[in-house]
Amino acid sequence: MGEHPSPGPAVAACAEAERIEELEPEAEGRPPAASEDFDPGNTGYISTGKFRSLLESHSSNMDPHKREVLLALADSREDGQICYQDFVNLMSNKRSNSFRQAILQGNRRLSSKALLEEKGLSLSQRLIRHVAYETLPREIDRKWYYDSYTCCPPPWFMITVTLLEVAFFLYNGVSLGQFVLQVTHPRYLKNSLVYHPQLRAQAWRYLTYIFMHAGIEHLGLNVVLQLLVGVPLEMVHGATRIGLVYVAGVVAGSLAVSVADMTAPVVGSSGGVYALVSAHLANIVMNWSGMKCQFKLLRMAVALICMSMEFGRAVWLRFYPSAYPPCPHPSFVAHLGGVAVGITLGVVVLRNYEQRLQDQSLWWIFVAMYTVFVLFAIFWNIFAYTLLDLKLPPPP
Repeated sequence: MGEHPSPGPAVAACAEAERIEELEPEAEGRPPAASEDFDPGNTGYISTGKFRSLLESHSSNMDPHKREVLLALADSREDGQICYQDFVNLMSNKRSNSFRQAILQGNRRLSSKALLEEKGLSLSQRLIRHVAYETLPREIDRKWYYDSYTCCPPPWFMITVTLLEVAFFLYNGVSLGQFVLQVTHPRYLKNSLVYHPQLRAQAWRYLTYIFMHAGIEHLGLNVVLQLLVGVPLEMVHGATRIGLVYVAGVVAGSLAVSVADMTAPVVGSSGGVYALVSAHLANIVMNWSGMKCQFKLLRMAVALICMSMEFGRAVWLRFYPSAYPPCPHPSFVAHLGGVAVGITLGVVVLRNYEQRLQDQSLWWIFVAMYTVFVLFAIFWNIFAYTLLDLKLPPPP
């Protein structure tokens, strides 16, 4: 996506506001400082008349999508005033809850064509637009994303994790001389990355088990799902948010196994993959009318079929006669832990595009629930195995 023309005085106003805020920190309860040209009384507000005049005077120098958002902001104000900080936030690519609500409650509908209806698009522009339509339910969010996305940084998290998983699998395949159902090899569980109930005190295993897969069929389904779903999500929501959901699903998966399937080991990245996919599917269902992605019903069906196949394979393998008795094959409960994270933490992360998660009450509720579960699982691992007098398989 190419660079947009400079918005001229708008950027100057933004820069001046930021300079003033750096020199004179805002006092509690005091409106943000504004340029004298736009807010001579230093009230923190601009009249909608002056605001519209500014837009009309410099409309040729502004990106049309951003100008529409500014006009929508102006139309949403019934008191004839616009918060100067909302204006600064928009021009500096920042969003706040108050700004979002001002847009959503506005009386104006965006008049331009939808992004996908624009003509003369390059391949990269059309790709970015399709990603926006795949993941965001509102046209104004799609336009905001398109205006803001620079592909820097690229979706490195999901790509890096996937490459590492493939590399470890190939290394283990060569080492064991086996690529199909590696988990049946007698030396498979000796790897220091696998979660094993006898070695649960080695805390890194609750996370590193994602780099060990039961076989090429296990790895293939996980890689396909996390690339098809995870990469577009990371392009929109960033590596921090998607990484948070993925890692939370991974940890919840291994801890769920340690609580609900106490004698079984764990391998594979299904906990993180299912967290992302279930969050994405739940987001589509909750915003069904707003999701304009093509063939969304078919895409959901394909995702659910792949998840069902992978989960069915995991259940079959868990109860298949073990190649190294008395230790059973890896558990399938990690999948369920990932789903639980996806429909709680994951949904909140994906729903609040470009907003501060710490300002969302529902976010803190789910964080508290996740924290309680993690603490419960830790104490369970410390005390329950002894109190239940559980007979665990010998260490590998």
